[in-house]
Amino acid sequence: MKCPFCGFANDKVVDSRESKEGASIRRRRECLKCEKRFTTYERIDEIPYMVVKKDGRREKFDRQKVLNGLLRACEKRPVSIGKLEQIVNEAEGFVIDSPERERRTSEIGELIMNRLRNLDKVAYVRFASVYLDFKDVHEFMSELQDLLRSKEPREKDIAKLLSSAKSKAGR
Repeated sequence: MKCPFCGFANDKVVDSRESKEGASIRRRRECLKCEKRFTTYERIDEIPYMVVKKDGRREKFDRQKVLNGLLRACEKRPVSIGKLEQIVNEAEGFVIDSPERERRTSEIGELIMNRLRNLDKVAYVRFASVYLDFKDVHEFMSELQDLLRSKEPREKDIAKLLSSAKSKAGR
C-alpha cells in the first residue's frame, strides 16, 4: 500500500478490525519510511464478470452453465469430469483476465471448441452444432469436412513414425 504522506510503497499493518456488518476490514498501517500511520479499508470486490451475448445482451458469467453445456456435449463419451473442469477453469480465467471484466460469448465459445477439438472429436461436433447454430446440413457437413481434413495429416504422421520405428527395430 502506498503511503498517502510520502508515497513510499512499503508499510506494516499495526491493527486489523472487522467492520460491524462484517462487510469490510479496517486496517491501521504504518509507513516504514516516514513512520506516519494511516487507515485503509478492505472489502469484497462485488462487480460481476460479464459475458456479451450475440444479440448484445450482457449477463453474469456462469461457470455452471458452461459445465452443463460441456456435460451435454460429452454425454456417453470417454471424457473425464476433470478435463471438463479444466476447460471451465480456462474459460473462467479468460473472463477474469479481461481488463473490462467482460468477454464476448463468441470468444469463450472458440476457446471451448478448440479445447474440445483436441480432446474428443464427437464432443466437439456436438458442442459446435449448438454453439455455431448451423442454418442447414451443408454448413454442418462443411464443419465435419474441415475436421476430417485436420485429422488426416496426424494419421499420416503417425503411420510414418510407425514405419520408421519398425524399420529401425528390424536393423
